Amino acid sequence: MTMTEKRETATTTPGGIARQLAELIAPLFGGALPVRLRAWDGSTAGPTEAPTVVLRDSDALRRLLRHPGELGLAQAYVTGELDVEGDLLDGFRRVWSNARALRITGRPALTTLAPTLAGGLRTAFGLGALGLPPAPPASQARLRGRLHSPTRDRDAISHHYDLSNDFYSLILDPHMAYSCGYWTSEAPDYTVEDAQRDKLDLVCRKLGIEPGGRHLDIGCGWGSLSLYAAEQFGAHVVGVTIAKEQKAFIDQRIRERGLEDQVEIRLQDYREVPDGPFDTISSIEMGEHVGQGNYLTYTRKIHDLLRPGGRALIQQMSRTTRPGGGPFIEAFIAPDMHMRPVGETVALIEQAGLEVRDVHALREHYVRTVDAWYATFEANWPQVVAMVGEEVARVWRLYLVGGALTFEEGRMGVDQILMVRPTDRGRSGMPWVRPW
Repeated sequence: MTMTEKRETATTTPGGIARQLAELIAPLFGGALPVRLRAWDGSTAGPTEAPTVVLRDSDALRRLLRHPGELGLAQAYVTGELDVEGDLLDGFRRVWSNARALRITGRPALTTLAPTLAGGLRTAFGLGALGLPPAPPASQARLRGRLHSPTRDRDAISHHYDLSNDFYSLILDPHMAYSCGYWTSEAPDYTVEDAQRDKLDLVCRKLGIEPGGRHLDIGCGWGSLSLYAAEQFGAHVVGVTIAKEQKAFIDQRIRERGLEDQVEIRLQDYREVPDGPFDTISSIEMGEHVGQGNYLTYTRKIHDLLRPGGRALIQQMSRTTRPGGGPFIEAFIAPDMHMRPVGETVALIEQAGLEVRDVHALREHYVRTVDAWYATFEANWPQVVAMVGEEVARVWRLYLVGGALTFEEGRMGVDQILMVRPTDRGRSGMPWVRPW
């Protein structure tokens, strides 16, 4: 039985399950629902112009009682117990717009939900909302060990990045760049591949990479920047990753392109890199995984590995609230991730002895990047499901939709931060006019 075929077999509630459910939960939203409900008995309730949320199973209600808000909704969605009719991105955009119009700004907490259910105990029982919650979805992360120990960090990265290289190739551009692109044109034929090329070029120009220069790529992903810096700028590159699948992928591309003498990829933690100094260092959307307690260790390591006068560039996501990204991201996508306001990141960079020279906000560029990934993902939906199964595919659909809207509505940002290690005399070596 597939998720979409799953149905509740309990006796239908008189008057329709959707109506009784709407009456039960409407007080949580000030008496007006931002969605239309369709229940497993076929009944509907709520405003006809709102996106339709489909409840296929009372297990969804038990999950929401156990984890009110984002995590319970996510668990119910990825297991197929809950769905949204039509395009998920459009549906979420409309739900959030309706919620703002109704002045719904928060998420119901257990202290709010429990009394509501208690007040309609008979209805809640009849709907199947009471009882033990189902087991967590198999796709939910389960990490052990000390937070941000090398072993736990490897497990966290493996959970997200070691699905398979073929899976990521169904979403990303041919560069396999899994980070925000840099969109320099609105022409119809300008693609995410072009935007990623322009981002790689921008990074290399900001760093001032020169032929023969020694470059370190911390958290090199699938090698998009490592390979570009070698091929287009003549650098000798060391890339480090703790994801085995990524290293295998890049090593194959190195052989195919004859770059064995220019690019070395190591399965190595950034804390274990022994062989500085490097002329330039990049770290593209890896610093989010370092953790709050280790971030100064990370920036000091960059300082120590960089030659005096050398430049480094970090591209990193930022948030002013929910530093882990929220319950869904923390449970399913990037456990142990930590983000902060960009000003706090700048302060930690400076505390390590590096001089910040440029902060470049790219938030709107990420909206277009994730939109492109989402379109490709949806176009390849049958192949994605065949490769990783429907539950993991639904995790990723929810992840891409949530990411697009989070950047679109300004709840998350992303910035390129350029820095130098000053010489003993305080010289930066930076040009007076920025050539990029």
